[in-house]
Amino acid sequence: MRAMALLAALAIAPSLAAQDHGVPGRASDYMQRMDTDQDRRVSLPEYQAWMGYAFTRMDRDGDGVLAPGELPGGKGEPVSLETHRARLAARFQRQDRDGDGYLDAAELTAPPR
Repeated sequence: MRAMALLAALAIAPSLAAQDHGVPGRASDYMQRMDTDQDRRVSLPEYQAWMGYAFTRMDRDGDGVLAPGELPGGKGEPVSLETHRARLAARFQRQDRDGDGYLDAAELTAPPR
């Protein structure tokens, strides 16, 4: 459960991800870094790539599963990359308030609902 809470916190706190990526907290900065195709909006794959950095860093053996030994405190249920990406997709859908399949700067930085 601790790993789930950590991964959920990363999914709902773009500012945490941004700080780790060395990015200031302005909406335009998020967009510039996350919007890899420079179309002024963030797609689900772009969001998952940016927000998934913590999973990748924690997955020391690169097998796509955070085993208990890779989790904070060395405890908890294993978490697969697939599960993590599904949670990010659900967060993305909640942030996409206009339902267009992309996050604009306002949606990206809005408080989660």
